[in-house]
Parts: sequence; C-alpha cells; structure tokens
Amino acid sequence: MRMTAFEDVSLRALMLLSAVDGSEPLATRAIAEGVGTPYNHVSKAVLRLRELGLIESTRGRSGGVQLSDAGRNATVGSVLRALDTRPDLPECEGGSSGDCPLLTQCGLRSALRRAREAFYRELDAVKITSLPNSRQMGPVLVQLGLSPSMGSYELAAPSAETTV
Repeated sequence: MRMTAFEDVSLRALMLLSAVDGSEPLATRAIAEGVGTPYNHVSKAVLRLRELGLIESTRGRSGGVQLSDAGRNATVGSVLRALDTRPDLPECEGGSSGDCPLLTQCGLRSALRRAREAFYRELDAVKITSLPNSRQMGPVLVQLGLSPSMGSYELAAPSAETTV
C-alpha cells in the first residue's frame, strides 16, 4: 500500500501540531518549514484537515492552526481513510486502454479492496499524538523558534550513562 504525497504531508502536519501543546496556534508557513514541504502543499493539506474537523484555525495576525479534540484522538488509519480519494487500486475502468475485459465479477478488485482496508485497520491502533518524540521533534521546534519544552513532552536530559 502506498500513501499519496498529500496524505504524507497531512500526517506530517498533524504530527507537528501534536508535538506542540496547543497554547499557541502555528502558522501554516511555520508548519511548512517544520515538515520540509512547500507552503502551497501544506496549505491545501491544512484546508482539508480543517474540513475534516481534525484541526482548528484562527485568522489574523496571531492566528494559525492547532489540533482539535478530534485531531488529538485521531488515528493514522482513520486519517488515511478520510484522505484517500483514490477509487480502486487497479485501473479497471477507463484509462488509455479502455475497460478491462476481465471486469465482470473480478476477484482482484475485491481482494485489493480488502487488503487496503486491512492496511487501514492495522493503523487504526496508532494515535497520531503517540508518534512524535523528543528526539525527532526537539530540533524541529527549535528551528521554528519554539521551546522544545513547549511540546506535549519534555526533552529528556542526556543520561550520564550515554557514551559518545
């Protein structure tokens, strides 16, 4: 199963927003910088995530976006399922070569549909807020001018046992 670039950007944006405690909304430009994706791609993802109720946005100078209650409880599977606009995995109908002559009662389409649902079902157990960690998000938050302790976790101090 392959994710689209749009799904990838959307998940990255949600992960970044879940790493921030929500006391201050993040601007879409800051999200784009934090996830390493062009602004126009992130702004489209933010718009769709807002339509899905996963984020809340405020306009204006001190505005931005933050996770909604639904976004804090969302799973990777539910988000990918909501963002997936692709029809069937195989191109059975239309296309440059016309309809597949094997289309009638095709077992491949239903098998691939079940496989896609199994993929989502496996990811239904993974909450988006459980994904970010201090090692991953600390440098990103610093790059954005945010305190690493501002996130929903505290950066762990290096252990005395750590060797270099």
